[in-house]
Order: sequence, then C-alpha cells, then structure tokens
Amino acid sequence: MTPVPLAARLRDPSGPLFFPVTAYGPDGTVDLDVYRAHVRRGVADGAAAVFACCGTGEFHALLPEEFEVCVRAAVEAAEGRVPVVAGAGYGTALAVRYARLAEGAGADGLLAMPPYLVHAPQEGLLRHYREIAAATALPVIVYQRDNAVLTPATAVALARTDGVIGLKDGLGDLDLMQRIVSAVRTEVPGDFLYFNGLPTAEQTQLAYRALGITLYSSAVFCFAPGIAVAFHRALADGDRDTVRRLLDGFYRPFVELRAQGRGYAVSLVKAGVRLRGLDVGEVRPPLHEPSEDHVKRLARLIDRGHALLEGDA
Repeated sequence: MTPVPLAARLRDPSGPLFFPVTAYGPDGTVDLDVYRAHVRRGVADGAAAVFACCGTGEFHALLPEEFEVCVRAAVEAAEGRVPVVAGAGYGTALAVRYARLAEGAGADGLLAMPPYLVHAPQEGLLRHYREIAAATALPVIVYQRDNAVLTPATAVALARTDGVIGLKDGLGDLDLMQRIVSAVRTEVPGDFLYFNGLPTAEQTQLAYRALGITLYSSAVFCFAPGIAVAFHRALADGDRDTVRRLLDGFYRPFVELRAQGRGYAVSLVKAGVRLRGLDVGEVRPPLHEPSEDHVKRLARLIDRGHALLEGDA
C-alpha cells in the first residue's frame, strides 16, 4: 500500500488513470508474469494510479482467488509508486468478500461496481455501498452506471459515509451529474472526488470538465499511452489545438470503431495491448474477440494517432 491517502493522490493526478487488462496464458489461466509486465509498463509510461481487476480487467470473469492474486501482483508491480485500486462487486455479501480480498492483497482503495443484475431502490443502493465501505479500512469510489443510478440525495448520503471518497460516473447524464455535484458541494464539507467513467472517457471529458470533473479513466492508455498522456497533458494545459486534433483524428474514429462490436470496450482494448507487443491473451466468454478487419483498423488508427502527435497527419 502507498503511504499517502488515496484521495490526496488522486485529487491532482500527474497522468491518466490506468485500467489494465487481465492477462491470460494459452491455456486460459491468469498469466501473472505478463500481468505484472503490463502494470509495470503502465506505471513507467506515466499512469497516476492503477485500477486493477475492474471493467477493463474483466472483473466479471475472475474467480475470487484469481482476483486476489491479480490485485497482489498489481501492488507488487506498482511498487508503491502509484496507488492501486481494486474492483469489488456483485451482491453485497460477495462485494464485501472481494473488498476484504483486495485489502489483504495490499490495495489502496476500492472501486465499488454496480450490484449484480437487480434494479434496487435508493435505500438499497445506499445500504449496499455503506456495507462495502464498512467492511474494510479501504477508501471506496462508487461506480454509477447501468442499474446503479443515484439521486442527488443518495449521493449526499454517500458523501457523508465514512470511507466513501468519490463517485465515478459511467452513465453520462450531465444534468444529473451537475445536480449531484451541486448538492454534495452545498451539503457536505470537504473535497468529494468525481470521475468520468464513460467508455473512452477522453471523448466526453471536455463536457465533464465544464462541471468541474477533471478525473477520468483511460482505456486507451493500455495500448497507446503516448496518445493518452499527450491528451491528458493538453487538457491540463488548456492546449485546445492538441485536444481537438486528437479528438477529431484519433478518439472519435476509435469510438466509432469500438461501437462496431458488443464488448469492444474491453476486447478491442485487449487487442490493442497485443498489437503493442505484449501477449495478454484473449478475452474470456461471454466476451468475444474483435474481427480481424477491426484489429487491422485499430492498428492503422494507432499509427495515425502517433502521427498526429508528431504533426505528420
């Protein structure tokens, strides 16, 4: 674990937030050596934090024992240079179990996924996340998306909950997010963290920054860290020319390619990591590999993105 509190380390990150894919060997089992190499490479490339075994890391596909060894491997690979946040989800009892496994493996915090399948009332969601927060000493970031959508009142209640430090939004309802930010700012003293957690968050980050939300996840960082770091720096520096050039020439075409297949927010990213020369294996079912043509298009798009950084495109 890193000695500085997680919220302080995330408040003004020096680089993108890294969500590594989980590496599998030819027999389909977790390949910890390759996974450690993937995490080490990401930290060396400028990641400000490692979010291990989350959505991009196929949390849904990991057995508890696989989850535990992967989180421990991420902590080992990060070597305390950046914090490691681990996913935790499913029903409340299982989410608590994953939280405790993550704590035992040395994680610095938790990303609390939506509860499995059910559409719960606000009271149920609040109880669910409070039980996760109470289960360990780890700070918790709540992930809003799909069947876990909070009202501003529930967000305020969570912001008042010991151990809950932030909210990651994967819904994309900017009106709701503005009301949540406003309500929490008005009613809860202190700095509550907010994250843009939409797939390929760079595409929407200008809109989120207008709400004061500067933190975002970057799946692109997994396979094109130079592009992701340049975009992150351009946003921080107010370099609108670079932001627009990368949005128009790389991120928008990537989002359009990602939309060509279900599950491409994970499987296309994993293909991109393999294109970079690290054999992280294929995705586990029910996800499916992208088509050969789409992988070739991704390779050309990555080349174009690098050319944009060099001023050649």
